[in-house]
Amino acid sequence: MPEASTETPRLTALSRYAGPLGLRVYQSLREAILTLAYRPGEMLRKGEICDSLGVSRSPVADAVARLAAEGLVRVVPQAGTFVARFSMAEIREGAFLREAIEVAAAERVAATVTEDQLTLLRRNLRVQEALVADGDNAGFYRLDAEMHALVLQFTGFRRLAEVSETAWLHVNRARQIILPVPGRVEATLGEHRAIVAALEARDPEAARRAVQVHLRQLLRYLEPLERDRPDLFDPA
Repeated sequence: MPEASTETPRLTALSRYAGPLGLRVYQSLREAILTLAYRPGEMLRKGEICDSLGVSRSPVADAVARLAAEGLVRVVPQAGTFVARFSMAEIREGAFLREAIEVAAAERVAATVTEDQLTLLRRNLRVQEALVADGDNAGFYRLDAEMHALVLQFTGFRRLAEVSETAWLHVNRARQIILPVPGRVEATLGEHRAIVAALEARDPEAARRAVQVHLRQLLRYLEPLERDRPDLFDPA
């Protein structure tokens, strides 16, 4: 009798998501690509995905088409479907747009933030600290995203988070590479503390500077990767 596989599944079970089947397949595959469970340039084998998720080819094909429209996968006729490699041009553009949005958001929130909102930010920061102490990078990454979402939410603009996420998509995937870099998670936590401190002080200028310092660290780490790991990047 063959031994059971001990390999960790790369796709999250569909039961973890809500909504129609096609949406859940898309969410599972998208998460696997964004977290680098599927590496840039890797071929996506639809049959294996179907087997892993327990679905037919139709929802997988629909998910792949949606991911291709987002620029996360590349469909090459007669060759196959591949996870898109990184593009420094897209990363720089996304970082520029995200900074413009988040700087403006932080300045606005610094002038309007309530005690209840500060309580949510402080609570988030305490959980971040615990996750760093535990060495839980994946958990820290989730709380990092939640903190940024809270600041955007506190502006009162309903579509801002969606616009920001779209702009940040390719940077978000690429930043997964640098989170394991020794000291980077701890440095990120320090940058988050500075942002929250500026909001607590209700100082728009300090909030602007803290967000700029934080977001600009990413390019400092990502730009050398194009030279050091050319296999991950689109040569075009």
